[in-house]
Amino acid sequence: MPVTSTTSAPREAPVVYAETGSRIYAVMLAILCVVIVLSGIGASKGVAFGPVITDAAFFIFPLSYILGDSITEIYGARAARIAITMGFVVNAASAAVYWVIIALPGLGGDYADAKQQALVVALGPVWQVVLAGMVGFAGGQSVNSLIMWLGKRRHKEKGLYARLASSTGLGELVDTVLFCTIAAPVIGLTGWRQWANYTVVGYLYKIAVQYAVMPITAWAIRVIKRREPSYQAALQVIARQGAPAAAVTG
Repeated sequence: MPVTSTTSAPREAPVVYAETGSRIYAVMLAILCVVIVLSGIGASKGVAFGPVITDAAFFIFPLSYILGDSITEIYGARAARIAITMGFVVNAASAAVYWVIIALPGLGGDYADAKQQALVVALGPVWQVVLAGMVGFAGGQSVNSLIMWLGKRRHKEKGLYARLASSTGLGELVDTVLFCTIAAPVIGLTGWRQWANYTVVGYLYKIAVQYAVMPITAWAIRVIKRREPSYQAALQVIARQGAPAAAVTG
């Protein structure tokens, strides 16, 4: 987007991001980490709705991409990389904690033995699901963040819906294929037909949810931008330099 200057030729308006020292960023990052941990647990259980095969994290995992989109749009690519790294860390830490819980000696007796066996069955394979989640999340979120960043770099405050739609579609595709391929045997799926069902249904469901809530996502992003002092300060600097209002207000 060209910026009119009184002292030089038209130049491109800078891309605006908020500072990551914000309380809002900390809250978004914390919610993202909780969603990732809970998704790792839920994804260890296969779920069937008639012929449709999915896992028990289907209702919460799309929130991770909504948060990822929002973080990249508001705080930038560096903040998104921090979020992806933290997702890796909390996923690995959760798997380690589950292993320690299972390895600790129990009290003995029928009740304690039954509980121990339940923990082994429920949490034992979670590390494999966590590994699948780490690979899928890293690949998908990296693609997602890159598309959001490139789109904002080109269009500045305009084109938010296009960025959200394109980043979601490609990011979720990479994530779903990677995750489902690694996690399918752990969940109990056998054969390529079940894998295809799990992968295709999972992908279509995730993007359907995210497209359905996209107006809410876009609204939330705009609200956070208005509430972030560093974002508003950057917009005001651009406005004082003579950038068109449409380029800085969205």
